[in-house]
Amino acid sequence: MQPPGGASWRFGFRCYEASQTEKSDKAQDADGPKTFRRALPQLLACSAKNMILLSYGMSLGFVTIAIPALEAQAGNATNQTASVTLSKPQISWFGSINWIMVAVGGIVSGPFATPWGRRPAMIAVNFCFVVGYLVFYMAESVPVLYLAQAACGFGGGLLEAPVLTYIAEIAEPHLRGAMSASTTAVLILGLFIDFSLGSVLDWRTVALVNIIAPVAAVISLCFVPESPHWLMGQGRVEDARRALCWLRGWTKPEDVATEMSLLERTLNQTEKKPSALPTLSQLRKRTFLIPFSLVVYAFFIGHWSGMTPLQTFAVSIFTTVGTPINKYYATVLIGLVELTGTVACVALVHYTGKRPLALMSTLGAGVCFVVAATYVHVVGEALPDSDTSGPYAWLPMAALVISAFISHTGIRILPWMLIGEVYTPDVKGFASGASGCAGYVIGFFANKSFFFLQEQLTLPGTFWLYGAVALSGTVIMYFYLPETEGHALHEILEHFNGERVLRSKGGKKTDGDCEKWASDNRAMDTVSPDHVRSRSESRL
Repeated sequence: MQPPGGASWRFGFRCYEASQTEKSDKAQDADGPKTFRRALPQLLACSAKNMILLSYGMSLGFVTIAIPALEAQAGNATNQTASVTLSKPQISWFGSINWIMVAVGGIVSGPFATPWGRRPAMIAVNFCFVVGYLVFYMAESVPVLYLAQAACGFGGGLLEAPVLTYIAEIAEPHLRGAMSASTTAVLILGLFIDFSLGSVLDWRTVALVNIIAPVAAVISLCFVPESPHWLMGQGRVEDARRALCWLRGWTKPEDVATEMSLLERTLNQTEKKPSALPTLSQLRKRTFLIPFSLVVYAFFIGHWSGMTPLQTFAVSIFTTVGTPINKYYATVLIGLVELTGTVACVALVHYTGKRPLALMSTLGAGVCFVVAATYVHVVGEALPDSDTSGPYAWLPMAALVISAFISHTGIRILPWMLIGEVYTPDVKGFASGASGCAGYVIGFFANKSFFFLQEQLTLPGTFWLYGAVALSGTVIMYFYLPETEGHALHEILEHFNGERVLRSKGGKKTDGDCEKWASDNRAMDTVSPDHVRSRSESRL
């Protein structure tokens, strides 16, 4: 899936990165009791934020259910009066545009969110989805369909900075892991909802129903506070204190005094603005070139092992291979197992490490696509309205469903996990953005090339290619993928510098390794102490 659609997997490494620090952050929670009243407002704020992700996930699922309807109209004699139809080349563009637009939106996401604030930026993002869904509903031509898809894709990229930063800045350490993990789950839930709606409603009606999610997001966000970290960075100390009181259980200012002073110390420790771009000499180092190549290769395996085209063109693929159940129900099942696989990955990675999950998922996905390809090659592609009730008719569908599950337990999330931990601080900002953009571009070409490969190699040949990519990825990653789980950053960097070899999961972190509360907030990176003091004094 891509998490679903693809862009969503940029959230995978965030949910993992936050959950990884959950245990080690316990020492920071001593200032306040972990009561339900204290956690409730943080959960409410997280839920409001998640409505945006639900809307984006629904936009990814919408493409999957719209494609077969539009394609069917183009070839169905009873629907020749339909106002808009898509040819095969147009379908490949329609299913791929969002990848490029997510990359574009991601590039402007940071500059867009920083001056406005987290909450206003999150509210504004929803208008991209509302416009996109309305345009979908009223579309009467192919370019208009492209425009609607571009609007939703741009919104998906634009939400990245405010959404990911907001949850990191408002949540207490013992809640941050679960709240961050919810981002990926909600994204896939949105995709699953649209898969389900598409099985009972036509695509234009689904587009109208989808408007409910961004509207609900706007309403919900109106009732939650701005990030205290952003407010403090703007010199709005009293507003930051009120926001923190709300987020810590509608409490009194004296109850958040410790956390407020810690935020101020964090700001006062920021002396200078870091360089936006690394130097050429930094980009030539092993500690950049090797991890960057590894992350990009992991993106390549994740997309070209077949899951990205399967998610986008699921209904069409099930029509071709034949299924013993309704093709839309089979697509719903794909969404369900992707959600289950993502949850399983988050639950298992701390115990198994990333290497076993990555190797198992690529091996399993490769075998599944080879099995599906071999079946279709031997039996032949299913004809419209043909009987698919034979004793082995379930085999290709089962293979593809299993591949969807097993891919999302490892390789589909792996590159986003790695982005958060394999780069040195001096290049991390640039390298993370460059890696993500590379992933989006790779996903675009994986989707865009599907019908071309199907015409040149047939569907079995295309599946064999995907299987070969996955199986070869298993071998290559066995030799080159380090185990970063449980290892400190300096150990990971020593591995890429050739000073040690990481092949097994590291041990538990001690309290001495605890992340400092709010010390990693990117929102504070460019704020100087004089700036904070001058802002504060100007408002007194």
